[in-house]
Amino acid sequence: MTVASGKAAAAVEFGAAGAVGGQVAAGPVATAARPVGAAPAPTASVGPASATPAEPAVEAHGLTKRFGERRALDGVDLVVPRGAFLSIFGPNGAGKTTLLRQLALLARPTDGSLRMLGVDALEEPDALRSRVGLISHRPMLYGDLSAEENLAFFSSLYAGEPDRERIDALLSLVELDHRRHDPVRTYSRGMQQRLSIARALVNDPELVLLDEPYSGLDPHAAELFDELIARARAERPDRTFIMVSHDLEKGFDLCTHALILARGQVVLMAEKAGLDRAAFRELYLATVGMGVA
Repeated sequence: MTVASGKAAAAVEFGAAGAVGGQVAAGPVATAARPVGAAPAPTASVGPASATPAEPAVEAHGLTKRFGERRALDGVDLVVPRGAFLSIFGPNGAGKTTLLRQLALLARPTDGSLRMLGVDALEEPDALRSRVGLISHRPMLYGDLSAEENLAFFSSLYAGEPDRERIDALLSLVELDHRRHDPVRTYSRGMQQRLSIARALVNDPELVLLDEPYSGLDPHAAELFDELIARARAERPDRTFIMVSHDLEKGFDLCTHALILARGQVVLMAEKAGLDRAAFRELYLATVGMGVA
């Protein structure tokens, strides 16, 4: 297997194989992973051959973010289809959180282009804010408000008036209906993370970003969080998820596509179909061990 060590200059398009809800086949790494810079494979489409494929959920070209002389992102090219679950891996300082901040519209790149959900994210960010949700390792909730009040507040930011029907459905989804009137500060860490899923989904987003969402969760809370993410995926099959994770096992379990970043550059992008867990882990460790990171 070859791991790219130079600048990731060529965009790799993720096909629809391994789409949300489907099973992916394990096989040799070489069937799914190829050196960055190789000619991109044709993008697979779901449905009849005559169907027009949907515009990607995310399409970035030459995405660069500088902090003084340091490049946190260095020419990242990325095409993610709708309905995919992309897990982003990499060592500390690789640029993972910086990339997620660009996608969350919390920061602008220094150079490059970024289209999300068919909209130029740099020219029309306000047109996207209601279509994107963010789940962080920090719940981003108001502790003195109840679960219902938190969701009503965030719902009103998008719709002007809280969507009570949506709030009721989400509290049921995350199994917090029985605690809906209790202050969030009385919740356990796992309960707060469950509510953070509801907060991120209150506007029924098409793109959900996850920044180390399992951090600080005990095994039981993490298992329940898995179930809730699965429900959120099933609720809307065309919803796209992009997650930053240090946990190779968890990230690999959830994803349909995988990305390894190092020094702000794309080392590898591949569909999960054809990757097996052990081979992918070896690839990641080899990347770090080679000094690419």
